[in-house]
Parts: sequence; C-alpha cells; structure tokens
Amino acid sequence: MSDDDADGAMAVLSTLVDPVRRRLYRFVGAQDHAVGRDEAAQGVGVSRSTAAFHLDRLVEKGLLEAEFRRLTGRQGPGAGRPAKLYRRSPQEISLSLPARRYELAAGLLAAAVTETAGGGGPVEAVLDGLARRRGADMAAPLAPLTGSLAQAVSDALGAEGYEARTADGDVILSNCPFSGLVADHSELMCRVNLALLEGFSEALPQGGVTARVQPNAGACCVRLEVRAS
Repeated sequence: MSDDDADGAMAVLSTLVDPVRRRLYRFVGAQDHAVGRDEAAQGVGVSRSTAAFHLDRLVEKGLLEAEFRRLTGRQGPGAGRPAKLYRRSPQEISLSLPARRYELAAGLLAAAVTETAGGGGPVEAVLDGLARRRGADMAAPLAPLTGSLAQAVSDALGAEGYEARTADGDVILSNCPFSGLVADHSELMCRVNLALLEGFSEALPQGGVTARVQPNAGACCVRLEVRAS
C-alpha cells in the first residue's frame, strides 16, 4: 500500500471513530435490503435526524451507497416523495501498519497452484516465475529514469507497500511484506519475496541493482544493492 493509499484509508476509517456512525454502518451492512432512515434510527436507537446526518456522512466517504425509491410501490400523483435508502458500498478498505502484502502473496500462490494443476511444471518453479514477472511489472514506471537510481528504486518500492529507504547508496526495506506468513512458512515466503525483488531489479532498464538475501529481524529479508553509475 502506498503512502497515498494508506492516508486515504485512514481518512475513510476515521469516519467510523464516532460510535453512532459505527453502529449505523454495522446495522446497514447486516441487512439484506436497502435501509431507510426510520429503520436505521430505530435499529441503533437514535433520532431520525441524527441517523440521517451520520448516514449521509458515510455516503460521502464511500462506506455506504444511497438510492431513492418509493416504499409504497405507488406511482404518479399522490404517491409521495421517494425515500432515501442506504446499503453498504462494495468498496473494500484495508489498512495494515506497517504495510503488508498478503493479497499479493495469496494471488501468486493461487496462480501457481492453478498453473501447476494444468501441467505447468513444479509448483516452486512456477511460483518463482510468477513472482519474477510481477516484480518486472513493478519496475515498469522507472523507464526512463531521472535522478538518483537508489532514490528512484526506493520511491517505486514505496508505492508497492515496502517501507523503503536509502542507506550508503543501497535500498533498505524496513518492513517484511509477508510477516504474518513468514512465521510459519519462512523459507517459502522469503523465496517468493526474493524472486519478486529479483524480477524487479533485473527488469530495470538501466540495470545496476542486485537483490540480495540479508536477514534482519523485524525487517525485510532482502536488501537491494545499488552499484554506482
């Protein structure tokens, strides 16, 4: 998750700090139909005006969606104004501090199993290849390069959710993106991470970067060595 994505997620989730708003969000999400203001107010024990205010704030932040419909089913003159109804938005919001890449790991592992089941070869080799291709995609925004190679690499990996910084010309990754999985599957996940960053380094159009395994407690197991141009 990039810094901008994390900031956006935190801004949205901060909307739920208010306890009434949290209860309304949970109430609406638990229903199998769009919820009107009266039903929502009754469901969480607040006034209709209070419910309306907080429901509309949740819509503004993208957590709920609003629609208008006549609840009586009548049409034409005398049918009354359509009611404003709310349902949970399909938007997914996740926030992990420090940043983690469990969705990426799951996608690579699922794709490797699927390809292997179709006769694609040993699962380890397939997984390495998929991780390398994903890493190469991460390098695409760096063509053409302007300025410091180490800083450009740090910025590119930062946009991918790594907490990257430059040190002595190299790039250090402060967070382990697969931390929760490494505890039980360290060899597998470190291999995936290395293949990912090797694919990234090898795809850089100007070269000059090598991914090396360098275990560091609480941090990423890979360090990127940047050769001076």
